[in-house]
Amino acid sequence: MKMQHDIIIIGGGPSGLMAAVAAGERGASVALVDKGDKLGRKLGISGGGRCNVTNAKELDELIRNIPGNGRFLYSAFSHFSNRDIIAFFEQLGIRLKEEDNGRMFPVSDKAKTVVDALIRKVTALGVEIYTHAPVKEVLYEYGHTAGVRLNSGEILHSRCVIIATGGKSVPHTGSTGDGFAWAEAAGHTITELYPTEVPLRSSEAFIRNRELQGLSLRNVTLSVWNEKGKLAISHEGDMLFTHFGLSGPAALRCSQFVVKEQKKAGGKPVQLTIDLFPPFSKEELSIEWQRAWKNEPRKLLRNMLKVWLPDRLVPLLLDRAKLDGAITCDHLPKQPWQDLTALVKAFPIAIDGTLSIEEAFVTGGGVHLKEIHPKTMGSKLMSGLYFCGEILDVHGYTGGYNITAAFATGYTAGMHAAEQAALEKAASSTS
Repeated sequence: MKMQHDIIIIGGGPSGLMAAVAAGERGASVALVDKGDKLGRKLGISGGGRCNVTNAKELDELIRNIPGNGRFLYSAFSHFSNRDIIAFFEQLGIRLKEEDNGRMFPVSDKAKTVVDALIRKVTALGVEIYTHAPVKEVLYEYGHTAGVRLNSGEILHSRCVIIATGGKSVPHTGSTGDGFAWAEAAGHTITELYPTEVPLRSSEAFIRNRELQGLSLRNVTLSVWNEKGKLAISHEGDMLFTHFGLSGPAALRCSQFVVKEQKKAGGKPVQLTIDLFPPFSKEELSIEWQRAWKNEPRKLLRNMLKVWLPDRLVPLLLDRAKLDGAITCDHLPKQPWQDLTALVKAFPIAIDGTLSIEEAFVTGGGVHLKEIHPKTMGSKLMSGLYFCGEILDVHGYTGGYNITAAFATGYTAGMHAAEQAALEKAASSTS
């Protein structure tokens, strides 16, 4: 059986759903095809199940938080910005609230609220939804898209196809990298894929021994150093020691830089340091500690340190600084004390790498951006082919940045695919 649509969108995640909205609002006949049993699965688990729909930061700051080619998105944001995303959901009746660092959540604190509203919107626009419909291939004829062939053998014909299948991270939501092969079949280059926003692995003895497993550190600075000892990146935030290494927001944000530095170093471990007191310089911390210890000279060093540091961290720091925690503060030798202060400001940890791309929150790499029109998300190589979302070589930090990129590129792709479909339909009717 052959079905004819103006536009076929492959993938029912955030970018695919928003592409369907933009195309449907412009009167296009749209088929939204997904291999899973329901739409919006990745959206449903975003933001810890609360759905961080966007980030309210100003545009330039938003771009800075998308370190993976964020500047490519300026045109897409001119069509559909974070402000437009907020207005869009509020028009759907979803009240939003701003939390720390500009993150925007539904007042309901339920991702289902957002997913259901989007599905209701695309359904109201007459979008034909196909679930349990894995795509076998995208059909190309004479330099133009012609539709898709499903695994079932059914062919859906269309002059415009939008690939919104995501990357390879969080595969249980359906993001298994299917779209990359269809992009390559159209002549596109796929840049190297790698995990980003992913926990870090370490084989340090204290990690292997699980001395600190489950310990959370708040408002620390985690820094990545290159092979020559120069700073690659620093991120302030919370982090967590795990049985395999480091996790938490600061570690996730550093992960892409670990991947890049490790590649430059031929796979060798990458040096990271943890600053446990970012507001203080080493000298300022030393003065603060001197003041505290003068006030209580007979207090045991380990007990004094527990006032400043998590209990479980103190024995490790004392061991590294070669200090006896049972000595009193008035008997503290000068050099080991200075070593301890330096250690607290730059606690070193060798990182072996990251967890796999399948365990990452975000995929780095994707369809090469030089082969995509930034104003339309259309292919420069195949007429009628569009890309949006995580399949593109664009990635940001967690905190609403990736979903903002997905919504913006999806809307842009849907809008311009609808315009192209209308022009081609008009041209064929007059020919």
